[in-house]
Amino acid sequence: MQVTLDSDLTEILGTFNRPLPDVVRELIVLELYHRHHVSSGRAASLLGMGRIEFIRYSSELRIPFIDMTEDEWQAELETIRTALPCR
Repeated sequence: MQVTLDSDLTEILGTFNRPLPDVVRELIVLELYHRHHVSSGRAASLLGMGRIEFIRYSSELRIPFIDMTEDEWQAELETIRTALPCR
């Protein structure tokens, strides 16, 4: 598959100081992960790194590993509270 990129975009991508196909692949995988189209494990595999390494790397790029809405977070907390024995 070939994709045509204009000169402005290739100039920006060139600032990564890495081969263009590697940069493009990484950006695509990171965006797929960010949009929840691939798991952290799959993204890591696609980029040839371990899952923990990928989670750390994507977190450094401000792509959260845990990405919940406030309602989802509250529901998760409630599940934990009900699963714990009473003290």
